[in-house]
Amino acid sequence: MVIDFGSFNNLPYEFDKIFQDVFNPHHYRRKKASYPPLNIVEDEKNIYIRAEVPGLTIDDMEITITAKNLVIKGERKLPEGRYFRQERPSGVFQRLISINTIVDEDNVSATIKDGILNVVLPKSESSIPKKVEIAIE
Repeated sequence: MVIDFGSFNNLPYEFDKIFQDVFNPHHYRRKKASYPPLNIVEDEKNIYIRAEVPGLTIDDMEITITAKNLVIKGERKLPEGRYFRQERPSGVFQRLISINTIVDEDNVSATIKDGILNVVLPKSESSIPKKVEIAIE
């Protein structure tokens, strides 16, 4: 019979984590999830960002692009009412997405349909890989 006492070495850390969650319950949720959740996909010519923003319109958001980042800002307003449970996030949000490719900033497009924000970032011609022919000597 083997008894593993390795988990007891983490005991102080586990107690700290429990007390941190008890005294600051929002801290745990903030670490786990970023809003809006998104997928980033790329092909040879574009980078596609798809963010879930149900209930928001394009007027509720602002999209800014710089040389290295794409920023999605907005506010999800909470409808009036008496809530017994609130699981959908509300309030002001900002999501910073690092872009490691040079994009053609003048041709970036954004659309929203069925609660999905689609941002298309066309890659600059200089960032598209080019095949180099190998000569035989």
